[in-house]
Amino acid sequence: MTDLFKSMIAGDNAPAGMLEVVAPFDRSLIATVETSGSEAVDQALDTAHRLFRDRDQWLPASQRIEILEKTTAIMAECAEELAIESAQEGGKPLIDSRIEVARAIDSIRICVDCLRTQSGETIPMGINAASTGRLAFTSREPIGVVVAVSAFNHPLNLICHQVGPAIAAGCPVIVKPAEDTPLSCFRFVEIVREAGLPDAWCQALITSSLDVATQLVSDSRVAFLSFIGSARVGWILRSKLAAGARCALEHGGAAPVIVAQDADMEDVLPKLLKSGFYHAGQVCVSVQRVFAHHSIARELAIQLADGANKLVIGDPTLAETEIGPLIRPAEVERVEQWVKQAVTEGAELLAGGDVVSQTSYACTVLYNPSAESKVSTREIFGPVVCIYPYDELDEAIVQANRLPFAFQAAIFTTNIDTAMRAYKRLDASAVMINDHTAFRVDWMPFAGLRESGLGVGGIPYTFRDMQIEKMMVLNSKELG
Repeated sequence: MTDLFKSMIAGDNAPAGMLEVVAPFDRSLIATVETSGSEAVDQALDTAHRLFRDRDQWLPASQRIEILEKTTAIMAECAEELAIESAQEGGKPLIDSRIEVARAIDSIRICVDCLRTQSGETIPMGINAASTGRLAFTSREPIGVVVAVSAFNHPLNLICHQVGPAIAAGCPVIVKPAEDTPLSCFRFVEIVREAGLPDAWCQALITSSLDVATQLVSDSRVAFLSFIGSARVGWILRSKLAAGARCALEHGGAAPVIVAQDADMEDVLPKLLKSGFYHAGQVCVSVQRVFAHHSIARELAIQLADGANKLVIGDPTLAETEIGPLIRPAEVERVEQWVKQAVTEGAELLAGGDVVSQTSYACTVLYNPSAESKVSTREIFGPVVCIYPYDELDEAIVQANRLPFAFQAAIFTTNIDTAMRAYKRLDASAVMINDHTAFRVDWMPFAGLRESGLGVGGIPYTFRDMQIEKMMVLNSKELG
């Protein structure tokens, strides 16, 4: 018998229906999750809003720290269980899911660090006649009700990135995980409640329809939307926010890497191999477009293809598996169509290009696809890496910048001037020098530009976004 996960809404509510959660690798049933309709969503919003409006119920920082510290302790005790469940429902190999759980635990620790180091600022007064006798300073308060809508590809750590800062900031939060991977989210909410967080402060649900999801996001009681997912959905939801609501959107891109003629190939290859095919390419900053100097491009592509052919594709819950499935069979079909189209349009297939199973696609390397192919112009979100030869550095930079996405980019070179030229000219929020585009630690800023997103992610930045800064101006004759 599979597990049943009930909606985690404070108070009694009737489910609108049931959602079956299946393993992406073999499509076997893992669990059943209740879905929430319009009335349940309204109840969750009403609970969260009433809680926020009653300042006597706000949790002091000391209590929030205690809850978050206990959360990390509980997560550490069940880390292997969390990793296995994440691998099973999301398809990320166990070796990588264990790393995700470790990151998730550290993400909550960073939330505690933010609480311990947050401070307002002093505003200069007494410097002219108008400000004489006054003292001014700021402090931080929670922004209000947070709604977090999350993605499937990091089912635990993404939730920690959205819910952890909300708890730390003192905001009531309602989280809607991806329908493909809700279990890690529900487990996390169970853990924070076990750690002492009252139920009303963190609620989790799966909406019964798109209209109900839109109701959740667009309600006037929502102060902040945290969204991780596709650009198409993110921009639509942003347009539906109530007046005054703020948001942060994290979408995807088609991450460019430039490999200069003088790059250390022994350093380049393993990094491209890992970041191009990690989680079967289902990462918003996966290496997708590699622009290599013509003198090394073909050899780089051949060696990358050789490495791709050796990666072990299989059941993500097995220790030996390096590459798991795509999240849904439809994604396998889409990637297959894009690769075939690219080959028809002139790309040379050096590795992969095969459907391994209904749910898995071979790690694929394409050499010099057309600049107009879908693999060159859209986010693949699958295990496909494209290599393009270039003659001049500025030519590569122009090609890297030609898409409407801008997230993280990279260049491999041993020349500081080449590195600095690329850093100055690449359209990106972060440029990695001699590292891959998927590098991330959870305390650094993480921001999609243009169609790739809005606002800045990363625990400290999300924590700040979920607060307002309030100023006090004190007038006293003793301050004269």
